[in-house]
Amino acid sequence: MLATAVLIAMVMVILALVLNIWRVIIGPDVTDRILALDTLYINSIALLVLLGIHMASAHYFEAALLIAMMGFIGTSALCKYLLRGDIIE
Repeated sequence: MLATAVLIAMVMVILALVLNIWRVIIGPDVTDRILALDTLYINSIALLVLLGIHMASAHYFEAALLIAMMGFIGTSALCKYLLRGDIIE
């Protein structure tokens, strides 16, 4: 029962990833692309957590944590670049 629910959730998250990639490519504005990239990070974290549950391995959870940290840093740097035009002051 749990395995079926995890597989259905994985399919839905993969569909969300595809739609996020579409928004990153087609996005009408740079801010929409940054928001889609941030959502892409979140969905990839969800996919890794579901994969870790499905495979019963803790390594996927560590990879999800690393992606979360890199996603936060990347989104912060892109937003700072859009606001000021420079990342490092």
